[in-house]
Amino acid sequence: MKGLLTPAWMARHLLALVMTATCLALGWWQFSRAADGNSISYGYMFQWPVFGGFVVFIWIREMQLARRKAEGRPLTDAEPERRATTEPGAPVTLGRPVRVAVTRSGDDTPDPELDAYNDYLAWLAAHPGAGPSDYPGRVPHK
Repeated sequence: MKGLLTPAWMARHLLALVMTATCLALGWWQFSRAADGNSISYGYMFQWPVFGGFVVFIWIREMQLARRKAEGRPLTDAEPERRATTEPGAPVTLGRPVRVAVTRSGDDTPDPELDAYNDYLAWLAAHPGAGPSDYPGRVPHK
């Protein structure tokens, strides 16, 4: 718990308290405006306390994450914390790896429609300023 009483964390606590109090004060102000006849203020009267609740939620979550990190526990229950490698040339990975499904049709017979479309795309890549109407062959449609 000592880690949450450092000067940096004290500033964060103060900021969270000020932000929460400000949101609640703005909600009260909107209530007084709504009571004076401003009907739009009824919506804002409920919106500002929700913002204050979100500040409290994030504040508590950040304290939990800081305590878990200080104790050496994983930041999430599902997967352990990933540590970045500092070796030069090491690949940079963020989050979960992407897995691409490889599907094969089973037979390797050429598809003339696919070949024509690939030729069309290759021609467009080779002629960056050209449009589909400039293609000398027939434009493949599906």
